[in-house]
Amino acid sequence: MCNQAWSALQVKTNQEKIVGQHLAIRDVEHYLPLYSERSLWTDRTVTLERPLFPGYLFVRFSRDARLPIISAPGVLRVLGNGDTDLVSDIEIQRIRIALSSGYILRPDPGMRVGTRVRMVRGLFCGADGVVTGLRRQCTVVIALSNSMHSFSVESDLEDLEVIEDLVCH
Repeated sequence: MCNQAWSALQVKTNQEKIVGQHLAIRDVEHYLPLYSERSLWTDRTVTLERPLFPGYLFVRFSRDARLPIISAPGVLRVLGNGDTDLVSDIEIQRIRIALSSGYILRPDPGMRVGTRVRMVRGLFCGADGVVTGLRRQCTVVIALSNSMHSFSVESDLEDLEVIEDLVCH
């Protein structure tokens, strides 16, 4: 199957590794790119392996082998229809090489300039705003309720949740 394209498989959140195990048992060629991240727990620091694309993994299969894939526990759907939305073998190989060579790959938080967000931590927890800039931290403009006044604040991406991505709509 060398050079055959990969399909993205949407799976239930936090079940990527379990779905990968089910696919391995069914002899389905799959790839779940994982990155290592240090996480501070209350009593210690641990290193966790997390999916680079949360909620997704990649599979290669012939058209007649679709049923064992979509019937695996935790699988939601195969993205695309047939030849559309495929990921090239070269792209998957680049990800594999980058991860094994020590490149720091991290999931894209999905934030773009123009994305409506809600602060979920910190002093402005619960406030809604719009992303106006992206650097190491995210610049969010927050409008005062019932007022024409607004201000910007820099926030860590982890402290924000997407309400609506205006760029894509």
